[in-house]
Amino acid sequence: MYSEKVMDHFMNPRNVGEIEDASGVGTVGNAKCGDIMKIYLKIENDVITDAKFKTFGCGAAVATSSMATELVKGKSINEAAKLTNVAVMEALDGLPPVKVHCSCLAEESLHAALWDYAQKNNIEIEGVSEPVETDHHEEIEE
Repeated sequence: MYSEKVMDHFMNPRNVGEIEDASGVGTVGNAKCGDIMKIYLKIENDVITDAKFKTFGCGAAVATSSMATELVKGKSINEAAKLTNVAVMEALDGLPPVKVHCSCLAEESLHAALWDYAQKNNIEIEGVSEPVETDHHEEIEE
């Protein structure tokens, strides 16, 4: 059901934790569906030098958070803003259809952290807008 990469990132997640003096922090998800992701970014000269996460959720939520933080480290804020849930899923060799929402949360928490950074620094990042509360479980169940 899960790829080896998903299992690896779930069993050995990368970048777990917080960044005390984070340049941007983004939290998405809700307790009702059980998945909450928080991504911390350290940004210097518009480049993400570090990324960490704390995720409360299923194995796929942990794996997508782990992979998303790996994918943005060393990237410019504009490159990171282009990271999609599809790219996260592809990097993990796919997810079961019922777990696609986890990759969406990873993309949204990254964008929320970039939005936070942009707000703090009074800049705009192309493709990044104010986070909106969504419930991906309802979309899938209908």
